[in-house]
Amino acid sequence: MNHSRSEALFARACDLLPGGVNSPVRAFRSVGGTPFFAQRAEGAWLFDVDGNRYIDYVGSWGPMIAGHAHPQVLDAVARTMRDGLSFGVPNALEVDMAEAITRIVPGCEMVRMVNSGTEATLSAIRLARGATGRSRIVKFEGCYHGHGDSFLVKAGSGVMTLGLPNSPGVPAALADLTLTLPYNDFDAATALFDRAGQDIAALIIEPVVGNANCILPRECYLQHLRELCTRHGTILIFDEVMTGFRVAPGGAQQRYGVTPDLSTFGKIIGGGMPVGAYGGRRELLRQIAPSGPIYQAGTLSGNPVAMAAGLATLALIEAPGFHDRLEQATHRLCDGLESAARATGVAFHTTRLPGMFGLYFRHGPVETLDDARASDTARFNRFFHAMLERGVYFAPSAFEAGFMSSAHGDTEIELTIAAAREAFALIAD
Repeated sequence: MNHSRSEALFARACDLLPGGVNSPVRAFRSVGGTPFFAQRAEGAWLFDVDGNRYIDYVGSWGPMIAGHAHPQVLDAVARTMRDGLSFGVPNALEVDMAEAITRIVPGCEMVRMVNSGTEATLSAIRLARGATGRSRIVKFEGCYHGHGDSFLVKAGSGVMTLGLPNSPGVPAALADLTLTLPYNDFDAATALFDRAGQDIAALIIEPVVGNANCILPRECYLQHLRELCTRHGTILIFDEVMTGFRVAPGGAQQRYGVTPDLSTFGKIIGGGMPVGAYGGRRELLRQIAPSGPIYQAGTLSGNPVAMAAGLATLALIEAPGFHDRLEQATHRLCDGLESAARATGVAFHTTRLPGMFGLYFRHGPVETLDDARASDTARFNRFFHAMLERGVYFAPSAFEAGFMSSAHGDTEIELTIAAAREAFALIAD
């Protein structure tokens, strides 16, 4: 592949943007090399400025569950933007979105729209602290909830990719209010709540970890956390920015049958536009201004164009059998990759849910952060570039989940597995 235009753009960007990018993992630092610059996208495919095309398993990091540039989503955006891009007063699409979320998601009786997943998680934590009168929160090692100060302690995503245990710029006093737990460890969670439960305002968790690649909860683990939070008067927050509307119509809380007190959303509910939301029990949400004393605001919250894109996307995923087909496609991909790896003797394991998967260069299973860290990242980096050269784009980090869309059909999956056979043979010892 020729990448001359991308390389020239990246050289310009490095003089103007920190690391040449506006979000760290895009810089390819952990895998090496120069990132490609996108020109356009359609269905399951990305096209770069040099005319190369790639089967895309990142999907703008999750929003593109119906594929890129879906005609129904684009039509909804085009119709809406002709009436204006932002009003600064309420619009009907905000109400439509609130009705859709509260209808689909089991744990949401009311919602508040914001502009990003980070805004959603920060706002949910503030609400939990205000509602309980407590200051401490609990998060999980390797989980990422945006770049808010409270969350950059033993975080996942780009923080983990870059090997940063904590971020400079976070005051020690604030970091001290964030307690951390190992994911999927029943005893550690029980011990922490026995010791400090009376001080904990909220426990926030990715119910399926998507920022240390993709780690599924052990059986009854989420139920255990629900019981601990209920017993100690702690607000349970599910960060469903990734899993919401993806692993089931109502997200991980529907799939695993556990109802949190608050949930945070993003990605799919914007259909590719910047968006976020948090919702939950009515008595909690009524404490948000102007109904209550806990303040949170946003100039562009409930933006009509973002609402239109998100509503069109939600309409697509509510089609009968959508998630069943998405799950079948995810299994076909992961089974095919594992088979290709076995044929070359490469240690390789996948985790998967409908529309979401993890790739690990180790023998399975993968149930903890230590399991994920034991993956051979050097071999992943070689695999990543071998696949990229063959027109397949996986996340440029060994610690990021992959995403399927309804646009990934048999052709795209077969092409991916064929490329993987060559890539695994190339990196085999």
